[in-house]
Amino acid sequence: MMMTLELLQKARAAKGAMALADTQTKDRALLAMADALERHQEEILAANALDLEAARGTISDVMLDRLALSPERIAAMGTGIREVEELPDPVGRILSRVERPNGLTIEKTAVPMGVIAIIYESRPNVTSDAAALALKAGSACVLRCGKEAHRSAAAIVAALKEGLASAGLPQEALQLVEDTSRASANELMAARGLVDLLIPRGGAGLIRACVDNAAVPVLETGTGICHIYVDKWADQDMALDIIENAKCSRPSVCNAAEVCLVHRDIAQDILPRLKDRLEHNKFGRPVQLRLDERAAGIVDGVPAGPADFDTEFLDYILAVKVVDGLEEAVDHIAAHSTGHSEAVVTGDERAAQAFLAQVDSAAVYWNASTRFTDGGEFGLGCEMGISTQKLHARGPLGLAELCSFKFVIKGTGQTR
Repeated sequence: MMMTLELLQKARAAKGAMALADTQTKDRALLAMADALERHQEEILAANALDLEAARGTISDVMLDRLALSPERIAAMGTGIREVEELPDPVGRILSRVERPNGLTIEKTAVPMGVIAIIYESRPNVTSDAAALALKAGSACVLRCGKEAHRSAAAIVAALKEGLASAGLPQEALQLVEDTSRASANELMAARGLVDLLIPRGGAGLIRACVDNAAVPVLETGTGICHIYVDKWADQDMALDIIENAKCSRPSVCNAAEVCLVHRDIAQDILPRLKDRLEHNKFGRPVQLRLDERAAGIVDGVPAGPADFDTEFLDYILAVKVVDGLEEAVDHIAAHSTGHSEAVVTGDERAAQAFLAQVDSAAVYWNASTRFTDGGEFGLGCEMGISTQKLHARGPLGLAELCSFKFVIKGTGQTR
């Protein structure tokens, strides 16, 4: 097993070549990586089958779905890489330009981060998404996945490295940490001088550990306690469609809804319909409602416990609360949200604008599902994650967010 420090040193040594690579070379590499991924589909599926076999009985069915690969999912991974190839190269872009009275020209210029490390859990597709984005952004990439997905990730990385090398770029620019123990995550957090940016993608515990303990710069990505507020002026049929999609289409992802807030004036009408829709939703798994006291007086369900409005369930569970109006909904979101994605369903434009202005999350929606918070859906190509912080980057992390910048000053002999 190669030591994590050795992998980091190899990535660091390769970052210069990545920073110097022109757009054509990087794009050639990405296309070759997508082709290699599909060419090695059978090996990747075989590795994934071993991961699934080992994980059964130790993780939930929803998490098994996150781990599982199929020919369709591998094809989608290849498509994601090709979409990144088609995006404009962010490196070298002039973000702003100023000409000073003394003749100096000052250009704020996008530059690669250097070495980007990503800690993630049991989603093998993150392997190809993260690699494609980091490499297009001119950086070396160090991946550290959870033990459940390691065989799958290793097979994916082997294919991607083959494509990378075929375009003349160093294979060392893409590294997969072989140690899946907590020690390797701690090493990445402590790798000052070797890691330029650390991005954790996973549960609240992983993200909090990185934010609290890392000695390297961390870009905080979000757990998603996402809310939908159904206002009294909502089109109820629209609201039910949005909630069903946001909760049921893929509950294991961070942009799935976890909390529904309902205006008291329509609670008697919509809650029975909501219960029926979610019990018989088109995705085939009934949703359990965790109800506050007022909601429980209208429909049957499980009484909400103290933690239910602060839990990212990632499952077919929805916490439901009846509120007196927009102000209480906004206050509840401020107290319980993780700053990811929140939606209001209403036909009242003033209420909608008040919600959009006051709710302080990375993505706020009016009459649409929270499931759209995604790099692809936002036109960014595949994403590195969803940032829930405010500094440097917020929301889906695309190519531009994976670059830093420097000031390039051009003169003709000026002195101060």
